[in-house]
Amino acid sequence: MDLQEFRSEVRDWLKDNCPDGARGPGEVHNGSTKITFAPDTQQWMEAMAERGWTVPTWPKAYGGAGLSDEAAVVLYEELAAIDARMPLLNMGTRMLGPTLLEFGTEEQKKRHLTRIAQGRANWCQGYSEPGAGSDLAGLRCRAEDQGDHFLINGQKIWTSGAQSADWMFALVRTDFDVPKHQGISFVLLSMHQDGVTVRPIQLISGISPFCETFLDNAVAQKEDLVGELNQGWAIGKRLLQYERSGQGGLATGVSSRLPVGVTVDLAVEEVAQAYLGSKDGRISDPALRDEVLRWKVDDQAMKLTQKRAREAAEGGATPGAETSIFKLVGSTLARERQELISKLMGTRGLGWEGGWLTEDERGATRSWLASKAVTIYGGTNEVQANIIAKRVLGLPD
Repeated sequence: MDLQEFRSEVRDWLKDNCPDGARGPGEVHNGSTKITFAPDTQQWMEAMAERGWTVPTWPKAYGGAGLSDEAAVVLYEELAAIDARMPLLNMGTRMLGPTLLEFGTEEQKKRHLTRIAQGRANWCQGYSEPGAGSDLAGLRCRAEDQGDHFLINGQKIWTSGAQSADWMFALVRTDFDVPKHQGISFVLLSMHQDGVTVRPIQLISGISPFCETFLDNAVAQKEDLVGELNQGWAIGKRLLQYERSGQGGLATGVSSRLPVGVTVDLAVEEVAQAYLGSKDGRISDPALRDEVLRWKVDDQAMKLTQKRAREAAEGGATPGAETSIFKLVGSTLARERQELISKLMGTRGLGWEGGWLTEDERGATRSWLASKAVTIYGGTNEVQANIIAKRVLGLPD
């Protein structure tokens, strides 16, 4: 493929097909059949899905466009040039899809990946349980073999987006008589069944992106067992590496996606200038000026390291334990960013309600509170540090 010709083709097509309502900050389609999206959001997703550009590097047989990584970068650069939002973003595109491409059967790929690519299914992750979070292998959610299906009983918690999900990918216990890292299977199950109950958990920020999910005789069909029975731990770990690639900014693409619960996308330097700028353009408080400079240097170093890692992965390497480095550093920077924004706003960055506050100021407060979870979900910073110590640095247990 001639990349210059492809760039010209993409640019012309986007000019004619990207609605004004799909540009700039705003709603991103997640594929849920439980949500009515704005007309421009729906139109944008459908137009891109028709081209295979919702998941451009996936094979055409599964709803993608079969683009090379280099061509996909061109597509994303042109999307960024017109400030277009991602047409589709969910756990299916970022996490389950790459995992199924690696471990799924041909029938599973055709059935599930096509539905994901066309924006007809939103997914959630059934991993953590009340007694199995950081020690995920301690999970006890039970799946009993009923011939052509599994009957699942147990509870999952911190299930992001479960209230709008159509499907769940889950780790379940299928053998209790073996060491805990064995006897675990990876299954897919519909959220549209009587055996599934979802209860949103309200957080300190006032929103409920996470849920409790109760599985009472829920059904997962045998055809939706991914990989071998009792061999799901390796698949589950691989999916986490794909997840951390996205959280650490390694996934190919442009995305205005913010950490869960963060509702306003404010630039540190713009907030600093607006609230503390002096006539010479510098932040008047020297201590805060140092904090902003340190954060910006760390953030830029992270971006350059991400760029090197993406370039190194263009040869087709799959994510490894190194993704934990990017998850740890990326989540820490995301949390520090929200703390810094609130600090720069002073008392206006700590208000909850009132006409004296702007929408951004109220959002900054909620986002600061929500950001406390960023270093916990998707694998705590402590867990990531352990993974780095053992699997990257080779340190003893």
